[in-house]
Amino acid sequence: MGTPEFAVPSLQALHESRHDIVLVVTQPDRPRGRGRKIMPSPVKESAVRYGYELSQPESVNSDAFRDIIEGFNPDLLVVVAFGRIIPGHLLKLPHVKAINVHASLLPKYRGPAPIQWAIINGEKETGVTTMLMDEGLDTGDILLQQAIPISPEDTSATIHDKLAREGACLLLETMENLITGKLIPTAQDPNKATYVPMLQKKDGHINWERSAIDIANFIRGINPWPGAFTFCGDTRLKIYKSKCLDKESHAAPGTVLMSFPDEILVATGKGTLLIEELQGASGKCLLTKEYLCGCSMEAGTVLT
Repeated sequence: MGTPEFAVPSLQALHESRHDIVLVVTQPDRPRGRGRKIMPSPVKESAVRYGYELSQPESVNSDAFRDIIEGFNPDLLVVVAFGRIIPGHLLKLPHVKAINVHASLLPKYRGPAPIQWAIINGEKETGVTTMLMDEGLDTGDILLQQAIPISPEDTSATIHDKLAREGACLLLETMENLITGKLIPTAQDPNKATYVPMLQKKDGHINWERSAIDIANFIRGINPWPGAFTFCGDTRLKIYKSKCLDKESHAAPGTVLMSFPDEILVATGKGTLLIEELQGASGKCLLTKEYLCGCSMEAGTVLT
């Protein structure tokens, strides 16, 4: 059971393993992209390519869907970024267990946006967890975990791809050890648990009152979606890449500072932010020096 691109490596790993996939479950086709064209999920595209039987229920709580799952008499139910809460009556159907691959080192970063928030919060590492599923939100017992570092250059896109691959490997390792009885599940410590909400498009608005390091992490954490943005007058600027500089300024946060002709330096609540890549009205991401060739930004300009 999976939907987005993150789940595709796990499906591929299962496809290439000794295990038999009897059914792939994914969400119904949805509008995607700028044209809002009805499109299949990445998992559906892969499942069709591999030739698997497919189910796309509007609701996983229906009796009809339960009958479908029950009819396959499954040993395991594997869930990777499916995007819906799995009801308890489905979790009880597999003979072995229902297991989930989650993109954080649980119990930290439960919820739908663990990759983005780990980077936004300045974490130095994140990882992937396999766990037994229960009726809570990412609260099941931990089976295996694999940590990876977060570099200053990483964005949510690069960490997403790394964790998708790590998750696929960890899933196979988990299944082999679970089936042979070599795994001892470990209960999560609720006192160490954190929950992170889904990000919305409006959440990308940069708050220049924050420190330069916080803003730089924020820009990396929401690249590519929802994307960090600010306003220069009436012009909406999308910021793709930045760097925190250890340079203090007495200017108000959001003020563009005097700098070299091909740079944009902005005062923040603490420190200075160097904008390296941005997108303006042209709709194309440009290096700062390329952007400034066609759009000047004088010192003293205030970004809001």
